[in-house]
Amino acid sequence: MKQIKIIKNRSDIGAGTRGSDMGIDAIEIAAINSGNNYFNNFPYSDVESHNESIYKKEKALFAKRIEFVREQCQRVSDAVQNSLKEDNFTIVISGDHSSALGTLSGVKANYPKKRMGVVWIDAHADIHSPFTTPSGNIHGMPLAAALGKDNLDNQVNEVTDHTQSIWKQLKNIGVEGPKLAAEDLVYFGVRDTESTEEKLMNKHKIRNYKVEEIRYRGLQKCLDEVKAQLAHCEVIYISFDVDSLDCDLISKGTGTPVSKGFDPNEVKAIIKGLFDTKKVVSLEVTEINPLLDTKGNKMAETAFEVLDSVTSYYLELEK
Repeated sequence: MKQIKIIKNRSDIGAGTRGSDMGIDAIEIAAINSGNNYFNNFPYSDVESHNESIYKKEKALFAKRIEFVREQCQRVSDAVQNSLKEDNFTIVISGDHSSALGTLSGVKANYPKKRMGVVWIDAHADIHSPFTTPSGNIHGMPLAAALGKDNLDNQVNEVTDHTQSIWKQLKNIGVEGPKLAAEDLVYFGVRDTESTEEKLMNKHKIRNYKVEEIRYRGLQKCLDEVKAQLAHCEVIYISFDVDSLDCDLISKGTGTPVSKGFDPNEVKAIIKGLFDTKKVVSLEVTEINPLLDTKGNKMAETAFEVLDSVTSYYLELEK
């Protein structure tokens, strides 16, 4: 039976708003307040952060703090790879979503010859590059780096040589080159995109299961299709951004809240359905920002509800 290990990454330098670095503490408080001993049940490691870099003068307009994000993603990649080497099921709880590049790079580094599937549960596609970003925030770029897609066909920004050089380094964390093929990426819940992202998604036929489609067709049908699509993948990484949840139903305790999202039970069912494949090696929970939560600690409480439920399901499957 695999052991579970938790990696805590408090970095929030890839986001546009401070506060997601406190998301890990918020989810731990949620566990404590519910009388749950979850975080005492599993070994964990803390990844050192570069959060102080937020005060440094910004050099890269279209990839803010890219030098520090690159180093942070390398740290996360190393931590994930080390955990997987120990044959742990690896749960990453992170601040902003830029760290997902580190997580999936660590998965690929540990399984360099295996085909990796990625399931991205999120309101956003996160497939911008410095050449297309409207904000310069790197939490909107992890999948472009992982896929090795600059999207130059839709370029809108003139990017400096310095930024391009570090962006290239970002794309080569873990192993050189792309970590996965576009056909091995599946979105759930993406509903807030820019036209440059949509053009890239359409070009590569990246599947996005929107909330309304899942509710109309039924989640099981959609999951069956995803399992068939990823049947050739030997390992799967799931990234759960809490902004995939309906911010009106739950809370706006996340950096970029979007209405008309999932309810918690739908996210639980998606993750558990993927666990049934026995191919998932890592799960990430990200973008909880308690500073923006106007309902107390509601977003973290909901995220913990999902995490606790899917962890219990995983442990039952492993028996």
